[in-house]
Amino acid sequence: MYNTIYIGYYFKVKPLQPAVEILIAELGFAGFESFVETEEGVTAYIQKEEWDEAILEDIQILNSDEFDITYIFEEIEQTNWNAEWEKNFNPIVVDDLCAVRAPFHEPFNTKYDIIIEPKMSFGTGHHETTHMMIQHILKNDFEGKSVLDMGCGTGVLAILTEMKGAKPIDAVDYDNWCYLNSLENVERNNCQNITVIEGDASVLGKNKYDIIIANINRNILMQDMETYVSCLNEDGMLFLSGFYNDDIPMIQSECQHLLLKFEEKLERNNWVSLKFLN
Repeated sequence: MYNTIYIGYYFKVKPLQPAVEILIAELGFAGFESFVETEEGVTAYIQKEEWDEAILEDIQILNSDEFDITYIFEEIEQTNWNAEWEKNFNPIVVDDLCAVRAPFHEPFNTKYDIIIEPKMSFGTGHHETTHMMIQHILKNDFEGKSVLDMGCGTGVLAILTEMKGAKPIDAVDYDNWCYLNSLENVERNNCQNITVIEGDASVLGKNKYDIIIANINRNILMQDMETYVSCLNEDGMLFLSGFYNDDIPMIQSECQHLLLKFEEKLERNNWVSLKFLN
């Protein structure tokens, strides 16, 4: 794994928002695995074996007249990654209750203190969607609830649900690097009730959960929504994120078709997160 070669793209973006968020979303859909937001824009990484010279052809925001986006790219050894994170990863605090930090940061005096070694995984709390999911978890009762964290990334959301009393918890991600990183972070935070699973929605089978968290891109949500609902217990809660305001009608229509009831919307820089009840 540590010999994997990555291609790094260094984007300069003016103005920064919402262009950086849109760019990250489109790059993620194109196969880029991880992102570091910088003062000038964003750095994005993709495995060399997944890369080709036409990788940016479908990145629509690069053709937008609203933003000035330039970039350079180079081949990178993955072993440089930890140093990159230490330079660029700043801790965050959500609603004065939950801190998300790296092992090299000092502890915070918050009710929930989560230590994440992000590496190549998505989900440090910095992205709007993860931030909103943390807010949902902080506001809702997880005591004794069974939980599915779908597209777990670093495992940060699953870890927070255990801190709030949830058990048992399944954390699922199809990406091997995210799977391994979640295992590491679960152990780092002394979690006892989280099972990390490598795979997609097909691994869920007939499992049932009181609460399902799915922070994934819109297309995957739409594709797998029926599976999520089939795994949701009566009176269960479904939290969704990974999409924009403009995507809400599509998401809501599918949820209503599956007899879910809309409960709450959170919004952050045009990204949204929705809560539904079964």
